[in-house]
Amino acid sequence: MNIIVKTHEGRCYCRPDTTWEREDKDLFSPDYVNSFLYTPVLFARICKAGKYVGRKFAGRYYDSAGYGILLYAGDLFDASPLSYASASCLDHTSVLQLPTCDIQAPGKDGNTFKVYKDNLEIFSTSEESHCRIEDAISETSAIVSLRIGDMIAVELAGPALLGRRNSPETGEAGGKNEIRGTFGGNDLFNFRIIF
Repeated sequence: MNIIVKTHEGRCYCRPDTTWEREDKDLFSPDYVNSFLYTPVLFARICKAGKYVGRKFAGRYYDSAGYGILLYAGDLFDASPLSYASASCLDHTSVLQLPTCDIQAPGKDGNTFKVYKDNLEIFSTSEESHCRIEDAISETSAIVSLRIGDMIAVELAGPALLGRRNSPETGEAGGKNEIRGTFGGNDLFNFRIIF
C-alpha cells in the first residue's frame, strides 16, 4: 500500500505504508529529530486499481474520505530536491484515521476540520473536498499506478512547524505537543509527540 501525496505546490510523491498511523499512538521522536512540521490533508481510500484515470471517472476510484495530517522531520526538511522524500519516511507520521467522516457538506452544520496543538487551534478549513480528491486522482494516476487500498492525500496548506524538542541551551520550550484533530466537533485523532 502506498500513501500518494499531492503537495500544496502540486507535486506528487509516495510515502511507505510504515508511515501510516491509524491508532492514535503517541509519536516518540528519534534522537536525531528535533522538530516536526505538519501539513493538514484531505485523503481518500482507493477502491479500484487504475492508471491515467480521466477526471470525469475519478469519482469511481475512491470509496471514502477523511481529514488528517502528515508529519515531516523538520531536521531533514530543507530546500534540497529530495527533502520531501527524506523528511516523510519516518514511521507513524501519516496520521490518517480510517476514513469514516461524512464530508458531503463541508461548511454546513459546523462541518469544519480543525487541528489543535496544546488546545490552541492552528488550522481550520471547511472547503469543498470531493473536487480536490478527484483532481488529485486524475493528476497523480498519470505518474503512479493506483492500487486497491492505496491512500491519496491532498495537502491543504504548506508545511508548518508543529512541535520541537525543548532546548535548555536557548531556554526555548517546545510545549506539551498534544495534537488533536476534529471534524464537525468529533475527534479524528489525538496524540502526543514525545521528544
